[in-house]
Amino acid sequence: MRQAEMAYKEKLEETEDRDQLVLKELPQVYYIARRVYERLPQHTPFEDLVHAGVIGLIESIRTYDASKSVPFKSYAKFRVRGAILDSLRELDWASRPLRRTGRRIEEVISALSVKLGRQPGEEEIAEEMGISLTKFHDIARQLDGLTLVGQQVNAVYDRSEKQDLIESAPSKEENPFDLCLRTEVRDRLAQAIGKLSEKEQMVLTLYYKEELTMKEIAAVMQIVESRVSQIHAVAIPKLRAALKDQSFDEKTI
Repeated sequence: MRQAEMAYKEKLEETEDRDQLVLKELPQVYYIARRVYERLPQHTPFEDLVHAGVIGLIESIRTYDASKSVPFKSYAKFRVRGAILDSLRELDWASRPLRRTGRRIEEVISALSVKLGRQPGEEEIAEEMGISLTKFHDIARQLDGLTLVGQQVNAVYDRSEKQDLIESAPSKEENPFDLCLRTEVRDRLAQAIGKLSEKEQMVLTLYYKEELTMKEIAAVMQIVESRVSQIHAVAIPKLRAALKDQSFDEKTI
């Protein structure tokens, strides 16, 4: 009888500890959900993203192994983000015409880059496609959400729940070839980013390196939040086009 009572108390304490951890990490769930939400169509319910994130947080608490060399906060962060993205993938809201338009924009950017000898501006891309700048910004924003949901992430931990996140942590004795490959990809990305405008580079740096929200970036750059979103949405297809062009150049050497 006493053994059962002790087991019950241990289970109760374990539940209380879990609840406290959920409450402690809840602000991170809202923060991640907000960063995802601001790149999605406005009709996407923010509460649904938070709900999916909380489920990811609870799952991270259940599966976390403290003996591994990954801090819980980092582990939970990518579990939460993965859970949110998985919930969006299930909606499959991206149409085939939108995907085709995305490929068309990248083709236009590549062609204009060759013609102009530099990355084209937003007005030049819109003019080449025969649409208004407002329409181009609207399409770019939709594609930005599509890129977010469908992206193939190569970050060390973020595997979108497809494999154990701690097990995928880098080894202290990492393969030299893997290190070289990672450096090469990083260098190619840096070259592509270097071709963007100063504002585009600043937005990407603040969003991805400093991990600010669009609202926070707007305050830093002293522009409206919607403009930050536009700059980000246009910069992404430019990067994709530049990286594809680099791959093509390497194959033709």
